[in-house]
Amino acid sequence: MERREFINKGIGLPFLPAPLSANAGATPEPPFLQPEEVVVERAREGQPHKGKVLAAIQPHCDDLSLFAAGTVAKLIREGYEGYLIRTTNDDHAGRGETVGDAIKNNSIDNVAVAKALGLKKVFDLGYRNHMMDNYSMQDIRGRLIFLFRLLKVDTIICYDPWGHYEENPDHYVTAQAVEAARWMAGGARDYPEHSEAGLKPHAVNERYYFARGPQLVNRVVDISGTIEDKIDANLANVSQGPAGEAGQALKKKLESEGNHLPLLGSTDLEANRNYIRHFVLDMDSKALRGVPSDKEVGKAYGLAWAERFHYIAAEPSVLPEYLRANVRKR
Repeated sequence: MERREFINKGIGLPFLPAPLSANAGATPEPPFLQPEEVVVERAREGQPHKGKVLAAIQPHCDDLSLFAAGTVAKLIREGYEGYLIRTTNDDHAGRGETVGDAIKNNSIDNVAVAKALGLKKVFDLGYRNHMMDNYSMQDIRGRLIFLFRLLKVDTIICYDPWGHYEENPDHYVTAQAVEAARWMAGGARDYPEHSEAGLKPHAVNERYYFARGPQLVNRVVDISGTIEDKIDANLANVSQGPAGEAGQALKKKLESEGNHLPLLGSTDLEANRNYIRHFVLDMDSKALRGVPSDKEVGKAYGLAWAERFHYIAAEPSVLPEYLRANVRKR
């Protein structure tokens, strides 16, 4: 599937607990098999994440823009120092008469996306587009471990390694490599030569995983305050994606036919931004074969705009609390 046509494909709804009546008399599932409660993460005042590092990871230059740009921008506003890691070179997607043209155009867009979201630096791993399942997982994982240790990453945003029915190998290979690398980065015996170069073991414990298929959704992030940043990120994807310059193209087509769509505005920039806002991020799901838009996800939780994630953080140890409650003086 072409990623720019993602809005024509369905994205599964979160797995939510079944009504009590449906479970009447049934044997309870173990706690680790039960769906988690959905937590709404809202914007926080000031910069509570000052000093923390975020790695926003995508196989292609338009993935984060579509699924997680609002959350990336929100976390950067709240104090994170952020980096963008792209695993492919996007050589077979987007504009360009040659493969080289496509690589160059997408690289320019990728840097523009990072700038729109306030990310500090871009790292391109350069694997061939749609061919990541042909590369050594150990090689991909090792490079990610190096970056996680080098940057001392605290939080990652990426595709969900446990997402279902993902057809693009770049997506699921990247996701699986990220998940393995983020915990292996904390092991002193994995790549011990890194220590000789001054890099210490550093595990990444907090993850925001998104998917374009069925997944466990346990966190909804309010992006009402960063929706314009998300529009900026999609606007930067000129070479590919469902946005870029699509608004001005539609505007000119309608004008050539003697028609006018007021929603698009009067300038090309207005047309592009309004196209993204109303046709990419806020189109009714019935028209999109069941895909919930950012507007619809937000509405379900009393928010203007929202993004959905499978969120995972390190579980705090219960030992300190147990010791405080049970240790006695001899």
